[in-house]
Amino acid sequence: MSAVQQQRPEGRYGSSRSADARADRKLKVAAIVLGTLFAAMMAWFGWYYVGENTFSGEVIAFKTYDDHVRVHLEIRKDTDATGYCTIRSQTAEGAEVGRADFHFAQQQGRIDKVVTLRTAGGKGTTAELVGCHAD
Repeated sequence: MSAVQQQRPEGRYGSSRSADARADRKLKVAAIVLGTLFAAMMAWFGWYYVGENTFSGEVIAFKTYDDHVRVHLEIRKDTDATGYCTIRSQTAEGAEVGRADFHFAQQQGRIDKVVTLRTAGGKGTTAELVGCHAD
């Protein structure tokens, strides 16, 4: 009987196993580095949006009229924080017909307020909270 060769002839079928092992190690290191950077970036975004944002708002309801939009806002903030929220309104076609900043300086943590946004150049069909920012 003849003996069966267990290893491939060197150089006949492409790279050697040691080259494959080096490539595997490089891929593992790259994956660890990229994973760590991604985790750090996600932690930073989470801290920035949750930890730093002391002033936020939400549109509860709105009602449109010919020349204005009434918007019910709920503002959440630190008790001593002041800031403003920007609201805009658009027509059914998407053209912006109104935009305004509303300032909030009350010494409360939660504020419910109905504000009036004047519109021009068409009837507003939406009320969108663009964003809230602390002063």
